[in-house]
Amino acid sequence: MTSDEIRPATQADVPAVKTVTDAAFRHYIERIGVVPQPMEADHAANVAAGKVFVTGDPVIGLVAVEEFRGKGGHLLLDSIAVHPDAHGAGVGRRLLHFVDAHARALGLCEVRLCTNALMWENQRIYPRYGYEVVERRVDGPYDRVHYRKRLD
Repeated sequence: MTSDEIRPATQADVPAVKTVTDAAFRHYIERIGVVPQPMEADHAANVAAGKVFVTGDPVIGLVAVEEFRGKGGHLLLDSIAVHPDAHGAGVGRRLLHFVDAHARALGLCEVRLCTNALMWENQRIYPRYGYEVVERRVDGPYDRVHYRKRLD
């Protein structure tokens, strides 16, 4: 695998998926006052279901996505994580472009995601990649900003 390749995660990648996710989100715990949901995800189940894609050898970045069909069909970008040691190397950009291409390959014309309102770094990044705010909504302990990107 080249350093730029993005591939479906395997069960052998599960420990790395957890490690990268935890490293990417750990610093938010104090800021938002709760453990970010990606850190609590069932990584093994998501990998087994084909929802996780990774890059790097060893793994330095990943996305977890879920396909929704029917009215309003879209790809949900459930999580994107880049290990802090790889920040600034374009890994996140490549992963976001991969998500767009993956959605198109599935015949979907929209990507949706949400981020915690206190993760302000993300709120600067996503609009640069074509995402627009749809709404802000409190879900239990999480205050989330919801985004969408139309691919048509």
